[in-house]
Amino acid sequence: MTARFLIVGEALTDIVVDADGAQREHPGGSPMNVAVALSRLGHSAHLLARVGDDARGDAIRAHLAESGVALTPGSTVAAPTSTAQAILDANGAATYTFDLVWDPNPSGLPDQVEAVHTSSIAAVLEPGATTVQDVLRRQRDRATISYDPNARPTLMGSADAVRERIEANIALSDVVKASDEDVAWLYGTEDVEDVVASWRERGPSLTVLTRGAEGAVGFAGSGRVQVSPVSVETVDTVGAGDTFSAGILDALAAKGLLGAENREALAAAPSDDIAFVLRRAARLAAITVSRAGANPPWSHELA
Repeated sequence: MTARFLIVGEALTDIVVDADGAQREHPGGSPMNVAVALSRLGHSAHLLARVGDDARGDAIRAHLAESGVALTPGSTVAAPTSTAQAILDANGAATYTFDLVWDPNPSGLPDQVEAVHTSSIAAVLEPGATTVQDVLRRQRDRATISYDPNARPTLMGSADAVRERIEANIALSDVVKASDEDVAWLYGTEDVEDVVASWRERGPSLTVLTRGAEGAVGFAGSGRVQVSPVSVETVDTVGAGDTFSAGILDALAAKGLLGAENREALAAAPSDDIAFVLRRAARLAAITVSRAGANPPWSHELA
């Protein structure tokens, strides 16, 4: 079942520096990656972002158009496009440094969507974070709200500085996904499962913890559900978490669990459905890590 999505957040240029020092540029940004992944899976994806009227912005617009993502009318600005430098270690893991301005213009948003997703920097960096929360509040009566904190300490600052904002976003959400590294940084604890399970007390129906090579764990009304990772040869991890977020939404659409009218059904979803959601997301993310950069799979690659 296809669905219509609004994704809110940064689209920027990733400047990737390999372990050997080689450098390349390509479009990136956690929310943009989610939009691309959803559109490639056959859904209708609209992205509210902030993209400059320069060559890097042109590359982002071309990338979105190639994947079928609709950029909302207020998303192009007369300013340079933001950048994120990702330095890869020998294992392909990325460390980020940002040159980012985030003040989105939420004009011309689609009238009706089944779900709204936001993530990472866009949901905490002012002045745009207030705009993001306003969009989530306005859409909540009609749409499923999905959120991935996707921590970026080099830009977000200290965990204490952003935790309250992140928890406010969690309280607005129906679905929250986070990595074990994000949770450990945010709360300074190794008991990351307990933290993600406790988020459900703030309002979400489904919270998900990804644990890399240890798979993923979901917490829902039906209890705790764990799935094993999909074994692949990792090229790099750029965009893997974003693809996992898109996979959750894609699977929820397949189960008919998106939209505010299905909020109670999502809260009561059985363990088998939650396992299906997690396995679908893990399979999609595995394809992304098997190739360079944030390159989510197309639907035909899943046949």
